[in-house]
Amino acid sequence: MSRKRSRQATFADLYAGAGMLSAGMVDAGFQPLLAVECDAAAAESYALNVSKCVRVASVTDVSDVPIVDVLVAGPPCQGFSTLGRRDPTDVRNELCLALLPWARLSRAKIVLVENVPPFLHSTHWKQLRNGLARLGYEITTWELDAVDFETPQRRRRSFTIASKIGSIDPPRPTSGRAITAGEVLLNRSRRFRRGDPMHIWPKATGIAAQRIALVPPGGDKRDIARIAPQLCPASWARVGCHATDVWGRVDPNKPANTIRCTFQNPSKGRYLHPVKDRVLSLREGARLQGIPDDWNFIGLPYPVARQIGNGVPIPLARAVGRSIAEALGY
Repeated sequence: MSRKRSRQATFADLYAGAGMLSAGMVDAGFQPLLAVECDAAAAESYALNVSKCVRVASVTDVSDVPIVDVLVAGPPCQGFSTLGRRDPTDVRNELCLALLPWARLSRAKIVLVENVPPFLHSTHWKQLRNGLARLGYEITTWELDAVDFETPQRRRRSFTIASKIGSIDPPRPTSGRAITAGEVLLNRSRRFRRGDPMHIWPKATGIAAQRIALVPPGGDKRDIARIAPQLCPASWARVGCHATDVWGRVDPNKPANTIRCTFQNPSKGRYLHPVKDRVLSLREGARLQGIPDDWNFIGLPYPVARQIGNGVPIPLARAVGRSIAEALGY
């Protein structure tokens, strides 16, 4: 077993968002020296909850690059996700290549790139892999599900690990059993704080409110169509058995489905509260991402939901960070 080092390992975070990947790295013992995020509200959330080292800028603006042990990056995934259009011409896809000069200038021993699993099959990933290889990195990939790492949510993510210190073993699952959504949403010992500015949700009105009231525990749009077809648009009949999770209630006895940026919109997935006639609150969505209740986010509700839904579940990020720390001898 390697001897632990006296100094703290350091990292920089590109496309940092609100800081959930960074939070996991900090929990694993790393010190952040720089975070780069182009969205000002997300950067404020990062500064509030993780570190003041965040810079509001594009990763394409390469300047004042610190020397770090690890460079982490979560480039935009929308162009690769199966939940989106998977448009190979999406201009956001190119952003993953912007981290290459950062890897060279930061002299990082390890570069960690997080994204959706289909990213690993894209031409952009191949270009990134080849670019990192030219810089002297050995490339491996992991595909991990957050539910295996103490997260009450099924969320598969890919991790590209570029290393100059040899191969790195992926983290072993840390949860003996899956944590259910009910354990964080309905647990009486974890009551939501009165006046919590994050425990809010948009109030449904009109047809939306009528639909929600008809959905039984564990139900979804199929129940609405069966009970009150007059409340259903013609498109539901055309879609048929597809997209059955929309207008669905979270099952408290299972991990939640993947939390998206639109988790406060019932037409986007199974995002209705297990027993109450409403969508999930911002705090409830945060809990499903493993975010502590003492975190707060900057911005209006939808941008905050986007910050939450775009992030890596903190317990998963922590497990990945610990594997990297062990490989570095920390």
